[in-house]
Amino acid sequence: MKRTNRIIYWIVTVWLSLGMVSTGIVQIIRMDEEVKKMIELGYPVYFLTIIGVWKILGAVAVLVPRFPLVKEWAYAGFFFLMTGAIFTHIAVGDEAMEYFGPSLLLLLTIVSWYFRPNERKLVMQQK
Repeated sequence: MKRTNRIIYWIVTVWLSLGMVSTGIVQIIRMDEEVKKMIELGYPVYFLTIIGVWKILGAVAVLVPRFPLVKEWAYAGFFFLMTGAIFTHIAVGDEAMEYFGPSLLLLLTIVSWYFRPNERKLVMQQK
């Protein structure tokens, strides 16, 4: 892997992880803003705990070495979570500013997944 690609991977992955962990903590502690937003979006408040825990676990999975299958699941989870957030904001008619956070985290997810080093990729064995 080229050095440039490795640098891109680590910068983007650290930002992705910081974003997921920070928003995950905010959701786990159920900050008033988050609770209000979940109610406005039509989701039960207990989703905050579920989403928050999975975001933090996903960030750990993406950062630790080895376990490529777990990494794939974490990236997929981030992708589904962020696209779901974007479409939810669209469905309820939120302003464009509401899409910024999930869109940024979605972009970081895609870029981190794309630039991940070979040793962090899932290798399928052929028979």
